[in-house]
Amino acid sequence: MTQRVVRVALVAGVLVLALLLLLATCGGTSGGKKKPGPTKPPKKSAATLTRVPVPSAYTGDRGWEVVGASPEYAVARVADAVGYLERVSATRFRLRAVDAATGRTRWMGDAWRPLSDPTYFPHVLAVTKDGREFFATWSYGKIGEDALTAADMIVALDVYDVESGTQQRIEIPWADDPTVNGTGPGILISDGGADSAVVDPVTGRVTKAAPKDLRYPAGCRACRVQTEVRSVTGKGLLVSGRREFWVRGGWHSRKTAPAGADAASGVPTAVTGGHVLAKWQKKKDRDHDIWAVHDAETGKTLATAECRKPAIEPGKYPAAALSPEGRYLVAGSLGFDLESKTGHCFEDSDGAKPMSLSLETVTDAGVAYGTTATRTPVEADLATREPTALPANIQLPATELSSTALFRWTDRKDRDHLIAYARRK
Repeated sequence: MTQRVVRVALVAGVLVLALLLLLATCGGTSGGKKKPGPTKPPKKSAATLTRVPVPSAYTGDRGWEVVGASPEYAVARVADAVGYLERVSATRFRLRAVDAATGRTRWMGDAWRPLSDPTYFPHVLAVTKDGREFFATWSYGKIGEDALTAADMIVALDVYDVESGTQQRIEIPWADDPTVNGTGPGILISDGGADSAVVDPVTGRVTKAAPKDLRYPAGCRACRVQTEVRSVTGKGLLVSGRREFWVRGGWHSRKTAPAGADAASGVPTAVTGGHVLAKWQKKKDRDHDIWAVHDAETGKTLATAECRKPAIEPGKYPAAALSPEGRYLVAGSLGFDLESKTGHCFEDSDGAKPMSLSLETVTDAGVAYGTTATRTPVEADLATREPTALPANIQLPATELSSTALFRWTDRKDRDHLIAYARRK
């Protein structure tokens, strides 16, 4: 009888232990929906980090990487975070924010489905307003399966607070293919012309502007030709015409032209980080152009460089990039030191024409990286004004951060890699 009691007790104990193990395995939670955990967290170990050849300023001994994420990502420079899109399924995406130095996940957004072909959408950008940073993902498409007219097309935005991950959804009716950017303190949606809408990332409020709302400067006939809303500034919309540009209700380029320039010739070519890069004709020398960096808030000229013509054709101007701390700016064959208020155009040795350089990133030490017309990687020191060719297999940084740089690489299985390498001290 005693043995039978012992056997029953043992069996009961085993069953209880098995039940406890089962609960532990399943998580043992009840009520309250948990966000899914990381699908594949970034690699952090130097032993497992993919090594690709990079410039000597970076080390492969420290960093992180993401394999198989969408090529779309954005950077919050104040919060030092990277937001990138990861696929949850064939048609669903999720935004993940990671620490730029370590790759550790800070938060994940809810999964969602873009409005149209996921081959082309969604996109992600970063925007800053009043010191607060946001990531925004967007796609463009129709509402519902039976949409038949342009009135059924919308831009769908998901805006995330970088610090908290708080997410808000904003939908804007939009009839034409949109261009969307976050180069100012608001998200600008435009048709590539004079129609636009600005989304406040804090409140989600949408403010639309038609051509009649752009407050064309008096006496500027060229402002009404090829009119385009370019960006949002703290003072209003930045708008350009065939020649001249202005901030609605703020400053006019004719009154802020750099010394020696034809005041009625300014054409903005790029906007980034509160700066406008513009091309100007010289008053007396028709062989050179003046390139100037302007403060987007005031129009004030911050630095200039002269570059021999021929000018780059309109619509093909290079993008501009700032160093992480904002001292240096590069675009194509141009490099500027905004602290010393100087600029330089990299030209051929005889000065006959600009070098076919496409400088795309620049460090806080004033070292820029880019390629030549033949896709040869180059490193250019803005202080010495000397470009140096790099080995053909070198991978160049796609984005500079305060302590790391991001590199994009595609492996033999056609998988995208986003790799962060630390900068050497």
